Amino acid sequence: MFKKQLTPEQALQKLKQYCAYQERCHAEVIDKLYQLGVWKKDHDAVVATLIEENYLNEERFAIAFAGGKYRMKQWGRVKIKYELKQKQVSNYSINKALKQFDEEAYLQTLHKLAADKYALLKNEQYLIRKKKTMDYLVQRGYEHDLIAVTMNNITKK
Repeated sequence: MFKKQLTPEQALQKLKQYCAYQERCHAEVIDKLYQLGVWKKDHDAVVATLIEENYLNEERFAIAFAGGKYRMKQWGRVKIKYELKQKQVSNYSINKALKQFDEEAYLQTLHKLAADKYALLKNEQYLIRKKKTMDYLVQRGYEHDLIAVTMNNITKK
């Protein structure tokens, strides 16, 4: 089945709605252009128009993405940075987004996650319990050095 080709103007209208609904990165918009069947030669013009009209802003996307993943899913900086790189966001935008985190709140979140997981594993042996908790925190995207300090604080009690 052959899908209908959209003109760049029609695609631009659809993409304005797409970007207005939720912050998007450049890669998502390019993927959408392919889905809409827009010729590759027209992609740059459409993306440039979206940027000029402030529908598409990589920095704003990175800040919104990082903040949302941190607040809602309690991801650490490592995982957020990895996910943003997967979405082809620039290093400048990634670093700017990661600087938005309040360090005190970040460490409190890490401590709470570690304490909750450690308490959940109370039937395990000490070293297994500690390792499982650390693995969980690494998987959540927290930095190794912060995990080590947090685990030392928790296991001292």
